[in-house]
Amino acid sequence: MGLRGLLTAAALAALVPVLALAQPRVTPIADAPALTALPALAGGRVVAGPDGWTYQWPSARFEAAFAGEAVLFKVGAGDQILHLSVDGAPVGRLVKPAPGLYRIEGLANGRHLVRASVLNEMQAAPASFGGFFLAGGQPPSQPLPLAAPRRQIEFIGDSHSVGYGDASETRACPGDGVWMTTDNSIAFGPLTAQRFGADRQVNAISGRGIVRNFDGMAGDTLPLAWPKALLGAAPDYRNDDWRPQVVVINLGTNDFSTPLKPGERWADRQALRDDYVATYARFAQTIRARQPQAFLVLLAPPSAENEIAVQVDRVAETLKAQGEARLAVIPVGEMELTACDWHPSARDQQGISARLSGFLDQHPEIWQGR
Repeated sequence: MGLRGLLTAAALAALVPVLALAQPRVTPIADAPALTALPALAGGRVVAGPDGWTYQWPSARFEAAFAGEAVLFKVGAGDQILHLSVDGAPVGRLVKPAPGLYRIEGLANGRHLVRASVLNEMQAAPASFGGFFLAGGQPPSQPLPLAAPRRQIEFIGDSHSVGYGDASETRACPGDGVWMTTDNSIAFGPLTAQRFGADRQVNAISGRGIVRNFDGMAGDTLPLAWPKALLGAAPDYRNDDWRPQVVVINLGTNDFSTPLKPGERWADRQALRDDYVATYARFAQTIRARQPQAFLVLLAPPSAENEIAVQVDRVAETLKAQGEARLAVIPVGEMELTACDWHPSARDQQGISARLSGFLDQHPEIWQGR
């Protein structure tokens, strides 16, 4: 069942019981007889299968509603950090959990909303989630209906959109420090989606650009990777229920943050700029063809001498000359960049979200497809 993310505040309030949670805890269990699968909403770009969902893009999440004192869930293969919450309150954080069955117990008997959110990036290999379940018991548990939000917003970008190391308070993150402190839930995309009660996709890959990846490294650029359900040689993504009213693109940092190296295909910096503008414009047209209802927002990240912002403006001018009318450019603004490897901090992410949210507040008609 395809998603679409967070409940409205009113719907969530209707699910939250008057009684507070007792002492909720997450524990692995060997087995549980007579499991009943809960209808679930799956968020992010995920691939549904007979045993749950597989995903490799950031921001995958899963939620279900039920009445009872406990709920079970299955974790599949793949390295991931899962944040578990019930009725909006955290109940556990699983780091590289072993595949298998887990139980959230110690809940007050009543109506609950359970959510599992994937925080980390998974460039190396996909991960999977097997869904939520109820087991027999006294008093009996039962599934409850859950409605998907009408608003949808998509974010396309690089490490700034992923939330690379954004939970870190230092720039030095040795070992697995980056992996452990990458938290997409506090990146600007999810923050903005939450503010507007919108479902989200975050289709971003650290180190990738429009025509050039960081320091000229190999790998698909975002225009090549974006159509895919997973990374690498995966088939194209198809979901007729995904019709975002807003698509936000934040790309350019990796294209321009390092000097050109001998052997790269551009004769000079200006050739790189021109290729970036032409390819970005074609990418935007591809997105427009796939999502004709969407309003396009091009974010302009900071750079030396405003190099990226100048090129993003050129992209917008090119698109407008071709007849694109539902488009805006928003400068990201200066950032402190005190997270891992000089990346946006949690405060920077909040600042980007504030700028984007301010624009959407001024244009509520965008959510009506205008």
